[in-house]
Amino acid sequence: MNTESNHSPSETDLIARCISGDRISQRMLYDKFASKMYGVCMRYAGNTNDANDIMQDGFIRVFSNLQKFRGEGSFEGWVRRIFVNTCIEHYRKKVQSYNINEAHENTVEDTNLDAMDVLAAKDIVKLVNSLSPGYKTVFNLHVVEGYNHKEIADMLGISEGTSKSQLARAKALLKKTIENHYNSIKD
Repeated sequence: MNTESNHSPSETDLIARCISGDRISQRMLYDKFASKMYGVCMRYAGNTNDANDIMQDGFIRVFSNLQKFRGEGSFEGWVRRIFVNTCIEHYRKKVQSYNINEAHENTVEDTNLDAMDVLAAKDIVKLVNSLSPGYKTVFNLHVVEGYNHKEIADMLGISEGTSKSQLARAKALLKKTIENHYNSIKD
């Protein structure tokens, strides 16, 4: 009797089996990370069609590069990094149709988000997804993923000033929308 069918393989065994082409292990790995990575995709894409495309591209990259995982750090962190990079690449393709006016962006001042507690988490995600692709990407990279402005600038091919101003503009737009929402439910 195979006792392994009653237990999940270790992460190391699962990765090794995936590298060797075991479809069941590949499905297990996909199932293990799909919901978390889909959340990452939705944060950057904002719609299900784009998120599904990014999800597929991200897992293709994960499976294509499994042999490169050296076991340094967490495997989930490694997978997440691939997905964030895939999201950024998707963003870069889309941003070609948008013109970022750096001179205008640098005039925006930073604001505080005080009214966040009046909204549910799903409402906040919806609000962030309503931002323009540039604002949303910088907001997600800085606020959610924790990258600094230099790292964001390098990833997106923009200046640090543009990263800072896009974050400030995103916060200002979110604040205005949240205040409008708060005032409408208060009245």
